[in-house]
Amino acid sequence: MGKKKFQRMTPQRKIILEELHNARFHPTADEIYERVRRRLPRISLGTVYRNLDALAVQGIIQKLDLAGSQRRFDVNTEIHHHVRCVSCGALEDVVVLPLYPVEKILQDTHGFEIQGVRMEFSGLCPRCKEAKTTSQEKQSQNKH
Repeated sequence: MGKKKFQRMTPQRKIILEELHNARFHPTADEIYERVRRRLPRISLGTVYRNLDALAVQGIIQKLDLAGSQRRFDVNTEIHHHVRCVSCGALEDVVVLPLYPVEKILQDTHGFEIQGVRMEFSGLCPRCKEAKTTSQEKQSQNKH
């Protein structure tokens, strides 16, 4: 990988980064745009996208290209993994999942120098699981 080019922290970029830090989970560019617009009403969606890309290139944030969903952004740049709800799209960090032995095996068997890992688990979040269970129970009662 080439050297990351440092770009100055503009006032717009600073606010975008602040709003990303304030977001509870991994927001999309559109969600960040809506938050930033409250503080900078004249900012464009394109400006938000360009600044998010610049912050990702510099390694200040992570750009998450996850299966079946819009690109999301994460302020946690440490290697970590995610779990995504296939129903509502909720995305959360997986707290503990050691992968070092897998990385070492890949390096030993394939000769790759592993520089990063992205893993995504998918399933139903507790809220969607509960809604599905409730719906199935109602359908079962209606059949009797």
